[in-house]
Amino acid sequence: MPKTYLDNILAWHRSRSANDPRELSQLIDEAMACAPTRGFASALRNTPHLAVIAEIKRRSPSKGDLNASLDPEALAAKYQLGGASCLSVLTDSEHFGGSVSDLQLARNACSLPVIRKDFTVDRKDICDARIMGADCVLLIAAALTEAEMRDFLTLAQSIDIDALVEVHDEKELETAVNAGAFLIGVNQRDLVTFQVDQERAVRLAARIPSSCIKVAESGVRGRADAVALRQAGYHAVLVGEHLVTSQNPSAAITELCVD
Repeated sequence: MPKTYLDNILAWHRSRSANDPRELSQLIDEAMACAPTRGFASALRNTPHLAVIAEIKRRSPSKGDLNASLDPEALAAKYQLGGASCLSVLTDSEHFGGSVSDLQLARNACSLPVIRKDFTVDRKDICDARIMGADCVLLIAAALTEAEMRDFLTLAQSIDIDALVEVHDEKELETAVNAGAFLIGVNQRDLVTFQVDQERAVRLAARIPSSCIKVAESGVRGRADAVALRQAGYHAVLVGEHLVTSQNPSAAITELCVD
């Protein structure tokens, strides 16, 4: 069976992690000494309308360059002006053209909480997210066992960083809930094929416990999609390609902030 996008990306990250000589205990100490986070999950829960997590994304493995020369500072400011509740910033350099610098520049240019959008495969990755200034870290259910997810969630809580657990189907959702996730994202993009299923989030919404913060990810193309997802019960949408390719990102976000 040929390797998928996800297989190749995870293999790259796991290889890098396996060769990381740093001590976890030292990273935990450094993370715990960082300034307080801005409260990613609470920003989503406290937004009275559909919250928008606006993404800074230069390119993708499936589509190539989206906005390779974007200015993370200028874009973050435009996102906040348009009414975004949070930012998402790609830090994967090999496959998405992102960087730690992109995250730090974007966060410093606004007052919004920021999620580090990357492939978390090791506890050191969670510490790194906290140390670089992120307010939330991404955990992809398809990339982790339930034991790993539980362990990662426990570490994230101990160093005061939120964790968005991303799922793609009912089985992954069950795993996330059993592991203790309360911030759950449904990615409408299949990480095996990278194709978007516009109905995936709507189908899964009712299965997410009411105590959780519900986030719909990928494939949001405009107000009609935002309305459908809000009606399905989502607190937030994470939007990347639609915004980084827009001529007016601020207006594009405002259009998504439906009641």
